[in-house]
Amino acid sequence: MPRTVIRTPNAPAAPATYSQATKAAGLVFVSGTAPVDPATGAFAGPTIQEQTRQCLRNIAAILEAAGSSLDKVVSATVVMANESDFAGMNEEWVRWFPADPPARQGAKLPVRVEGLLISIAAIAEA
Repeated sequence: MPRTVIRTPNAPAAPATYSQATKAAGLVFVSGTAPVDPATGAFAGPTIQEQTRQCLRNIAAILEAAGSSLDKVVSATVVMANESDFAGMNEEWVRWFPADPPARQGAKLPVRVEGLLISIAAIAEA
């Protein structure tokens, strides 16, 4: 099965060094997605809830472009700037995955970017 690069204008463009997502082996691999509003190019709000929401909106748009959806997410990686934001991220997360949530792991952002609180990557069934 060939690998397909996924691109959509409904989510922030990926830099030249990686793709928004790739589709291969019956799965969609969504790259780490920042809380950037694709219409404005700005981070979505100063709270972890707002930024988590925007990351998930972006991932949903990418998955839709790949012929998939959030309900097919099997694994996610959440990378946050501040451990203290975990509860707020979880508060928003359960709104998007209220039952049978995907497997998930977390990490700390390795670099500081002004205003960036979170990035989320996902793997979904195609």
